[in-house]
Amino acid sequence: MELSMTHVLAALAALALVAWFGGRALSRRRDFPCPACLSWLVDNPVARRRARAVLERLELAPGMSVLDAGCGPGRLAIPIAAAVAPAGHVLAVDMQAKMLERAKAKAAAAGVANIDFLLAGLGQGKVPAGRFDRALLSWVLGEIRDRPAALREIFSALKPGGFLLVSEVMADPHYQRLAKVKELAGECGFRPGACHGSRFQYSLALHKPKGDPAEPS
Repeated sequence: MELSMTHVLAALAALALVAWFGGRALSRRRDFPCPACLSWLVDNPVARRRARAVLERLELAPGMSVLDAGCGPGRLAIPIAAAVAPAGHVLAVDMQAKMLERAKAKAAAAGVANIDFLLAGLGQGKVPAGRFDRALLSWVLGEIRDRPAALREIFSALKPGGFLLVSEVMADPHYQRLAKVKELAGECGFRPGACHGSRFQYSLALHKPKGDPAEPS
């Protein structure tokens, strides 16, 4: 018996739900970053369309320095680098060497040279302090084991007056609720700014206060 397209779509939807709930369960027990072999889940036509909205929220300008914290395969780091060129700079950080290899290859293919790549986990103290105008955590925060340490490191990395953009989508098994993100960020010294989207998908700006270079305790 031939399956109709409706049956095929229903089966795919069921598989997607099983994968989502399975990933959600795993994410509650341990940090479980998206492996490089599944990079297509975060770098595909749908994700790239969403990336354009995220880029708009960053309010980029030529000459800025930007931290892409958890860059993955470079879905956002490469267009960010193009937006801040020629004098601007991007530091793309990821804890997976294979993800960085993919990002480097994509940057080379696109002819983008103003990106440096750092193999490190967020919160390990390897990101330089006071250097960045913008920082980005796109579908990443929930994958980090020590989220307060990561947010403190990003706070330190920003220049006074700069901001971190946290982007979350509920389809991600590591999705973080808006209220929880605000609570964690406030404890690390950030002040919440504009939030765009809904409970299902949002981008939240978190500001490092101007004229207040002191780091949170």
